[in-house]
Amino acid sequence: MTAAPIRRGFVDLSHGQTHYRMAGTTGDPLVIVHASPGSSRQQVRLIEDFAGEARVFAPDTPGNGDSEPIALAEPEMPRLAAAVLEFLDALGLERVRLYGSHTGASLAAELAILAPERVSHLVLDGLSAMGAAELDDVLTHYAHPFVPDLDGAYLIRLFQFCRDQYLFFPWYKRTRAGRRDGGLGSAEDLHAWVTEVMKGAQTYHFNYRAAFKWQPAPRLPLVRCPTLVMAASNDPLFDHSRDAAPFLANGRFLALPRLDAPEFRAVRHDAMAAFFAAEG
Repeated sequence: MTAAPIRRGFVDLSHGQTHYRMAGTTGDPLVIVHASPGSSRQQVRLIEDFAGEARVFAPDTPGNGDSEPIALAEPEMPRLAAAVLEFLDALGLERVRLYGSHTGASLAAELAILAPERVSHLVLDGLSAMGAAELDDVLTHYAHPFVPDLDGAYLIRLFQFCRDQYLFFPWYKRTRAGRRDGGLGSAEDLHAWVTEVMKGAQTYHFNYRAAFKWQPAPRLPLVRCPTLVMAASNDPLFDHSRDAAPFLANGRFLALPRLDAPEFRAVRHDAMAAFFAAEG
């Protein structure tokens, strides 16, 4: 692991500009796709963890962070995967190791299906598989645009939306049954997250909705590359991820420590590095 500097850049794609973070100068490329809501800022620690042994690239997905949205009201996950494939083309990345977190995991799986010759290894960190009732509930309540208003009330709603994701799952079920036990993150992390979500306040929800609708059962059997599915033990998607792994023809599941465990980053890094080496 290293504290190599993280640089930032933009590329012009067919739907608009895409912003990305990058680090490292040697080794095979690793592309990291972030979760919703937010941006590649969420993946800074993972970028740092691999920057000493890989060339790491982490785009802000369309409509998130500093990347422009696709001009469709609600692009489906294959369209979002096509945008990341175009990102690979723009940077001249012919074959990559690919990591995706939550929303980014379903996007990464679709990219591996869309362009199997471009993905050598796939890591899916947190997958969802919602039944009809749960899907209807989250589509109704989970993610909506934060439309600016003159009294700033939308900023309070956006802050609470981010804060309460630490405390409840889903965030709007503020009940004993919905309570998470990890507590709040640091004030600095929460501030950074809120700032990134604010950039895509009126478009972030499109990718969320695509991920909610995405189902692993019919899609994962189409993935051909070696795949590691993993989830932290206190990830709300832990059970979904474990149950989805058997759909893969060439995949397995790994349970990680709690997200707030001191050893979490090292265990995640070592598991991914071992996977890349064993399947190389």
